[in-house]
Amino acid sequence: MSIEPVFILVRPQMGENIGAAARAMLNFGLGRLRIVDPRDGWPNPKAVAMASGAGRLLDHAGLFPTVAEAIRDCDYVFATTARGRELTKPVMTPERAMAHGRALTGEGRRVGILFGPERTGLENEDVALANAIVTVPVNPEFFSLNLAQCVLLLAYEWRRQLDETPPEVIDMARVDFASGLEVEKLGDHFEEKLEAAGFFFPPEKAPGMKLNLRNMWARLPLTRADVQTLHGMLRQIAWKLKQ
Repeated sequence: MSIEPVFILVRPQMGENIGAAARAMLNFGLGRLRIVDPRDGWPNPKAVAMASGAGRLLDHAGLFPTVAEAIRDCDYVFATTARGRELTKPVMTPERAMAHGRALTGEGRRVGILFGPERTGLENEDVALANAIVTVPVNPEFFSLNLAQCVLLLAYEWRRQLDETPPEVIDMARVDFASGLEVEKLGDHFEEKLEAAGFFFPPEKAPGMKLNLRNMWARLPLTRADVQTLHGMLRQIAWKLKQ
């Protein structure tokens, strides 16, 4: 049975960022939040105001004095950091880290993810307690991420691992797509009019040109209304040319 990971904000400085982090978590269906030694104390009214509809995450957030206590029940811990470290640990992208986290939780293991304070990020003493480092491949000349941005990136990658949303859809609700026969008849109509206009020239290239046109019609997600419009356009053009 998969267990949801716990997001751990280490010594966060601004209540607004805590609230924004909670919103980012709830956006992607995550609800386990822990806070270690917040600078402005806890609870924080600015965090509540920023969290908006995600206030329930703050209501149930765990408060801990140290990182060690916050991760005591975790079997595997990731530390998010953009700075190079003199510590020998696996360094993963968010995608790889969350895939690994999914595998671990699928085995019933508890996963924690550490996020450092806004100004300095995690200290080496914090990172030393983690099993692996997560680094976002950002611009090396400007690598500082806002706390809530970092939380959102990891939450998104966690959700994406098992999300079944298709990568592309045609959002055309209540649209009646053209049948294969209707598209075939449209192709016949175009060939008839183009033949009359002398489009298929020279004659030896005509079969290939017609094949390309048929292929084009097959690629297009034509609706019945599209087909009727194109038929109407051809008829109008033909009628006008006769005048």
